[in-house]
Amino acid sequence: MAVGTSGPRAALAGVADAAGGLGLDPDDLPDGLVVADGTGRIICFNAAAVRITAVSEAAALGRPVAQVLPLEDLKGRRWWELTDPYGGLATRTGQPERNLLLPGGREVLVSARYVRETPTGPVRRLVVSLRGTEARRRTERSNAELIATVAHELRSPLTSVKGFTATLLAKWERFTDDQKRLMLDTVYADANRVTRLITELLDISRIDSGRLELRRQPVDLSAAVERHVQAHTAAGQDPGRFLVRTRQPLPAVWADPDKVDQVLGNLLENAVRHGEGTVTIDVAPAPAKSDERGAAVTVSDEGPGIPEESMSRVFTRFWRGSKRGGTGLGLYIVKGIVEAHGGTITVGRGPGGGAEFRFMLPVSTPAYLS
Repeated sequence: MAVGTSGPRAALAGVADAAGGLGLDPDDLPDGLVVADGTGRIICFNAAAVRITAVSEAAALGRPVAQVLPLEDLKGRRWWELTDPYGGLATRTGQPERNLLLPGGREVLVSARYVRETPTGPVRRLVVSLRGTEARRRTERSNAELIATVAHELRSPLTSVKGFTATLLAKWERFTDDQKRLMLDTVYADANRVTRLITELLDISRIDSGRLELRRQPVDLSAAVERHVQAHTAAGQDPGRFLVRTRQPLPAVWADPDKVDQVLGNLLENAVRHGEGTVTIDVAPAPAKSDERGAAVTVSDEGPGIPEESMSRVFTRFWRGSKRGGTGLGLYIVKGIVEAHGGTITVGRGPGGGAEFRFMLPVSTPAYLS
């Protein structure tokens, strides 16, 4: 029995009109939508379902849903025989999303809703949602890469810590004070490395889940930049390598000072480690979204810069600009922190040919002070 698309689509549009006057075409939905009537025959098969299943709309409409979608679970069992939407328990309302297989072994995420006129009445409509697994696979690959990176980064310092502490415990009297200090300094540095990695992992978790907490207070960006430059020169860098330019008057930015320090520290460390020549830091007022004032910091160097083909990947996980170490997580965290403040960050080529990072933070004055 061939069923036209106007009937079910008009019905769905009518539901949407009743709910909010928006009108709804099933083809507008991003996920696959399959609707079967009370007899199990398909009355709606949208464009996303066609794309996901490779079954045409004409071949699906009017046919039994179990024939059009011969789904199996990962153990090879037929899903419709297991769930039995029309003949199973009358109290069921649907099926949660699960990973199932289409013919040919193609994976698809499927969930179902049983529509009844009364709580325990017969199923009048079966609504099935289909989604591709590409996004989930990308997430799984990203998580696998994260685990592999963490395991690799932890192995080296922990091996060092374990080896030196075991040696000191077993042969403490045989070493001179200078040898003991050297080994303890190494243990201390490697312990700090592990702590930094754990901090990065916690930051990534909070950024990805939207739970990054900000403790806002007035932040002087110019003073923060000067403090980081002084830390680099105190660590042995040539003071002449840094050029700080501040254009006044700067607005008082309300931000989390610790998070701002984390952003500045990462950008300056990258410029010093991976760049060359003079590292220039410009601090200036800058417009922000919704006409709100803000302040911008630009960090540039005179090194080889970042290839054009790589600029779109700079702020992704595990991107490394060189082979000089690092987890490749720093710039991903920097972007997450800046955006959590409502700001923006960009990368380009600086006047000296090297990399140029520019981040902007809005003023974000609390409502009770505005």
